[in-house]
Amino acid sequence: MHPHFERQLEKRARRLQELNYLLGQADVMENMSAFTALSHEHAEVSATAERWARYQQRSRDLETARGLASDTDFAVMAQEEIAACEAELAQLAVELQRLLLPKDPDETRSAFVEIRAGTGGDESALFAADLTRMYSRYAANVGWRVEVMASHESELGGYKEIVLRIEGERAYGRLRFESGGHRVQRVPETEAQGRIHTSACTVAVMPEPDAAQAITLNPAELRIDTFRASGAGGQHVNKTDSAVRVVHLPTGIVAECQDGRSQHANKAKALAVLQARLEDRERNERLAQETALRRGLIGSGDRSDRIRTYNFPQGRLTDHRINLTLYRLGAILEGELDEVLDALQQAHEAALLAEMEAA
Repeated sequence: MHPHFERQLEKRARRLQELNYLLGQADVMENMSAFTALSHEHAEVSATAERWARYQQRSRDLETARGLASDTDFAVMAQEEIAACEAELAQLAVELQRLLLPKDPDETRSAFVEIRAGTGGDESALFAADLTRMYSRYAANVGWRVEVMASHESELGGYKEIVLRIEGERAYGRLRFESGGHRVQRVPETEAQGRIHTSACTVAVMPEPDAAQAITLNPAELRIDTFRASGAGGQHVNKTDSAVRVVHLPTGIVAECQDGRSQHANKAKALAVLQARLEDRERNERLAQETALRRGLIGSGDRSDRIRTYNFPQGRLTDHRINLTLYRLGAILEGELDEVLDALQQAHEAALLAEMEAA
């Protein structure tokens, strides 16, 4: 194993001893927030420390077995033990390296998924509806809850823009690499000559702000408008100004919500989306400055990045960041995204490991 990883693992083992001591202190046990934070860290560190202790034990077993290999009385047994140790050590090394990878503090949160039609007019809006369905189906498959925060429909039934709230454990961590430009190639239903058209949408995946933290927006920097919601929703939607639009004046970033029946609820949701967009903007600016970190990520997440192509005539999906091509487009658009998301996660981890080894 790389010496850098061994140093990090020894540091985790020492930290586990510190945490065992701290969790036994009376002042920590009486402070619920401190106790919870330390308990979460203890669970994470102990998992790594236990694996490291096992790795060290099997390394010692391997050395012992190699020492016995030259003894004719124990040669067969020693060779079997050597093979078992080497196999387990290889597996443990992979697990330990993954446990050492830096974690995004937001990866366990729910997510906002914003889909906007781009070039391609009505066809782009219809593709936005396809992406909405794809993410909604995937969420249903894994047991997440989907809520429409705001939407602007096109004349043909697609979306000019739609914002989804996807509630579930690790929703952001699982979907974060979906941010970027998505391109579709297909023959529109209105195309009489059968020509393939190319259109595009942009997707932004943002972690939902921590509900335990207060909204940090300055009211003096906001303009809040109410308006009558459009679209489905019954008579109530058409008769009350329950929809809310919030503008962040310094940046011009806008968020709105018209899904709920209550103006108060819509305002709270719009503020949450706005805060998520502002935090996402700050995160992207920070990544742009940290060039070393940016090289280790799967793309920048910038909306201008063309990350994926959906080719309908060939039934093909291609993710350009990792050169992944799958000929099962229909199933993917029905929500079978695991193969794509797993490949992106693995590529991300491989890039981070390479950076750690080079450090």
